[in-house]
Amino acid sequence: MRVAYVCADAGIPVFGQKGCSIHVQEVIRALKGQGGQVTLFATRIGGELPADLADVVVHQLPPVPKLERAIREQVALGMNPDLRLSLEKFGSFDLIYERYSLWSYGAMEYAQAMGVPGLLEVNSPLIIEQAQHRGLIDRESAEAVARRVFSAATGLIAVSDAVKSYLLDYVDGSKVHVIPNGVNPHRFSNLRSASQSDSFTVGFVGTLKPWHGLPILTEAFSLLHQRVPHAKLLIVGDGPERETLEVELVARGLDVHTQFTGAVNPDKIPQLLAAMDVAVAPYAAQSDFYFSPLKVYEYMAAGLPVVVSQIGQLTDLIDPGVNGMLCPPGDAIALADALEQLWRSPNLRHSLGQAARETVIAHHTWDAIAQQILHIASPLSVEVKR
Repeated sequence: MRVAYVCADAGIPVFGQKGCSIHVQEVIRALKGQGGQVTLFATRIGGELPADLADVVVHQLPPVPKLERAIREQVALGMNPDLRLSLEKFGSFDLIYERYSLWSYGAMEYAQAMGVPGLLEVNSPLIIEQAQHRGLIDRESAEAVARRVFSAATGLIAVSDAVKSYLLDYVDGSKVHVIPNGVNPHRFSNLRSASQSDSFTVGFVGTLKPWHGLPILTEAFSLLHQRVPHAKLLIVGDGPERETLEVELVARGLDVHTQFTGAVNPDKIPQLLAAMDVAVAPYAAQSDFYFSPLKVYEYMAAGLPVVVSQIGQLTDLIDPGVNGMLCPPGDAIALADALEQLWRSPNLRHSLGQAARETVIAHHTWDAIAQQILHIASPLSVEVKR
């Protein structure tokens, strides 16, 4: 099967270090594992191909120049004919799979015109996200693109029920399939064992952005440190909130107990997770929590006990006391209490970590996700040819 994977989002370096970059790489890797011959069409390459993806044909789409935002939006919108010509140049495909971006509709309309399945992966309500966090000038055009591309796609893949609800404002529910994110368990092969060590490291992985609940983590770690003075905090990643976080930790006298790694290559993540005793995802309360957090799947695949906010899709993933622990979103006291409980019981940490790994291996591998994608595409290939 010849598969075209399209990522026209200039904010995603497909071979970079962001969570979205890892997501692109893993979907490509999994489609290859199912026998797909993948050609990648991307606006931003962002690095060298991993060795196991060296046989993927890569075509770089025209870059979006660093201009004033309104002009950038119009330039990105005007690149759809180039995308379509690029797809035509590489010949016929059996499946065109695209990660939804604000200004791209050419790939799905090309799939529609060619009579092949066009699957559009939607990871968030991008228009809302862009307007709130990065700035959006021409919202009317972005809405027009959304209606156009959602209509042209033969199927939409939403990463959460919240994203599906968003898509129902545009299309019929029969067109939308919910497939949460996953993990490559082979990257995290070593199960952890119960330890009586005095060390206790609380870990967080991710881009340091406002919606990740980092102030809650700071407050919870401060409370924990009063009870467990040898506790340490390991923060893996970088982002706009780092300076604020560092200032707060210094003010609390916790900077000497905290390690920031900065941005790291994906192949370093397993080693850093192995240095943690527990991992957290301390999201604040949000009415529109639409994430399917990659970090939590990776924590679990590493055999780590996890403490995460009781919000959105995480409530479906975590069975409290069995494969992890849930806390009320935004509740630093509850988070500190859960961390103290895990510090006091190495055996509980071990049992939760083992069950967490078993959960993701059984239900949330990228290979299983690729099988679902191809299963969705298969009947669509019959329908579009009628």
